[in-house]
Amino acid sequence: MLTITQALVDQIVAHARKDHPDEACGVVAGPAGSDRPERFVPMLNAAMSPTFYEFDSGDLLKLYRDLDDRDEEPVIIYHSHTATEAYPSRTDISYANEPGAHYVLVSTADTDGLGDFQFRSFRIVEGEVSEEEVTVVEAY
Repeated sequence: MLTITQALVDQIVAHARKDHPDEACGVVAGPAGSDRPERFVPMLNAAMSPTFYEFDSGDLLKLYRDLDDRDEEPVIIYHSHTATEAYPSRTDISYANEPGAHYVLVSTADTDGLGDFQFRSFRIVEGEVSEEEVTVVEAY
């Protein structure tokens, strides 16, 4: 189960909407070993694509150095889908290399005609996808 603050959900969704029609991507870091997302780190989609996201290799290296310096880890790796539901694609699954992370997907596609969004979380381990419950709290 993913427990996340409303403020972090709002930041992730705002980033997804801002970058639409391209996919948005980023990380929410937390203290190593805590499974508690705390620090929102929006990243640039180096692919600048509506159907694919890619972290810039230089930005990713800086991020992991920063995480090490702060004794943090990526608790959430998020990105958006702009035209499909919030479910990992085959490409998403093949690139999922953090078995301890929650993979959050936000769909900015207007799939139900209500202009709403989908916010879902998954665990992806060795190519196996399992959806998990998301609990939104005001504070930890």
